[in-house]
Amino acid sequence: MNAMQNAIAVQDRVKLLIQGEFVESKSQHWQDIINPATQQRLGSVPFASHEEVNAAIAAAKQAFSTWRDTPIQTRMRIMLKFQQLIREHSKEIAKVLTAEQGKTLADAEGDIQRGLEVVEHACSIGTLQMGEYIEGVARGVDCYTLQQPLGVCAGITPFNFPAMIPLWMFPMAIVCGNTFVLKPSEQDPLSTMMLVELAVQAGVPAGVLNVVHGGKDVVDLLCCHEDIKAISFVGSTAVGTHVYHLAGQHGKRVQAMMGAKNHAVVMPDANKEQSLNALVGAAFGAAGQRCMALSVAVMVGDSKHWIDALVEKSKGLSVNAGHEAATDVGPLISARAKARTEDLIASAVSEGASLLLDGRGVVVKGYEHGNFVGPTILSDVGTTMRIYREEVFGPVLAIICVDTLDEAIALVNANPFGNGVGLFTQSGATARTFQNRIDIGQVGINIPIPVPVPFFSFTGSRGSKLGDLGPYGKQAVQFYTQTKTITSRWFDEQPAQHKVNTTIHLD
Repeated sequence: MNAMQNAIAVQDRVKLLIQGEFVESKSQHWQDIINPATQQRLGSVPFASHEEVNAAIAAAKQAFSTWRDTPIQTRMRIMLKFQQLIREHSKEIAKVLTAEQGKTLADAEGDIQRGLEVVEHACSIGTLQMGEYIEGVARGVDCYTLQQPLGVCAGITPFNFPAMIPLWMFPMAIVCGNTFVLKPSEQDPLSTMMLVELAVQAGVPAGVLNVVHGGKDVVDLLCCHEDIKAISFVGSTAVGTHVYHLAGQHGKRVQAMMGAKNHAVVMPDANKEQSLNALVGAAFGAAGQRCMALSVAVMVGDSKHWIDALVEKSKGLSVNAGHEAATDVGPLISARAKARTEDLIASAVSEGASLLLDGRGVVVKGYEHGNFVGPTILSDVGTTMRIYREEVFGPVLAIICVDTLDEAIALVNANPFGNGVGLFTQSGATARTFQNRIDIGQVGINIPIPVPVPFFSFTGSRGSKLGDLGPYGKQAVQFYTQTKTITSRWFDEQPAQHKVNTTIHLD
């Protein structure tokens, strides 16, 4: 693996994967991959041509004709081998992930681990893809269902989880019998490609998994191509909405996980120390670059008196390059992301918010050119402010104080996003009321980032999701398969002559 890691980490030109071969793109459009802590160039990624994308889709279509008939046990064994290889080489992949994305080494390893859990779940495909059967629905008539693969599927993944989110997609798709075309983020594709190489080593046949790189042109081609049957997307609301509508107009299944504005409601009876630790970690971990990051703390009643302690805990976080020891907050992905985050902070101050902790202007010794923004806390935030209405995707926590749980629930439910919400309390009755009345897809009770384990599906809702079915879990199997219902009749002997029956009734 060391040779593979070194080859990718210093690779000047990232490859495409088409028909089982890692090939260099002939594109004239290449983009540099930049270490966000140092601005060091790590390599270049191509924006694939239409001919190259078409070739990848054609390879997937050809492979589907045989892969769909490959025994489930064979597909499952490939996943078993794949998860073993990921486990063996996760630390090497994490180093590359940290270099290109910026998150801490510990968080990079967590990124890989959460994706690995989905691969492990894919190893259970023998039970996950079972149909249903009932005997004797009418005289001599049985009815049963088959969960059959769709064909060529595609995935479009974001920069913030270059390991986990690709692993949400292609393992579940291909283990269900589909073939796949993956388009990783053009900002940090190196660690994704390392995982793809391991998938090939694990035995994924030529054409079953293909990789293309690029921007909007490549995305649009995937959305419009007649041979693509389904698209899975994770990313911004603007792009996700575009993908959902364009692909839908071309008759494709789409699941689009998009932006968020996640709240944590803090009750005065909550455990103070545990709650504050959770708020700080969820708001500033991964520099706030998570779709499930905590961006709004709703302090109910006397919990508002904990704000000073929250600020003090946040001041203690270490801002540094992700690979440095004891780093808590790494850089943002790009200079553009840093500038946008700082602009949103400035807008909040200009609109009347109180700046309790200012992370702008952070300079890290030895990494003076890094895209760093430190933990930032704003209070007196109003719901009409930009800082509340827009997803920041940076280490910024907005605080809103209310008097009652009812006010907190109404506030959260009025926000258009619906990815996740947390409640901190020691009251079971409060928790039960909250989980039943809150209109958010994923709820955490004393958990700030309620991302479910892969046995359950990721169930963001409302403005954070388009499409009926979420990634991984049972919903992923439903998304990547077509239910076919068979109604059959077999006769034990030649039936007696009956007149023609023109009704729809079976007897």
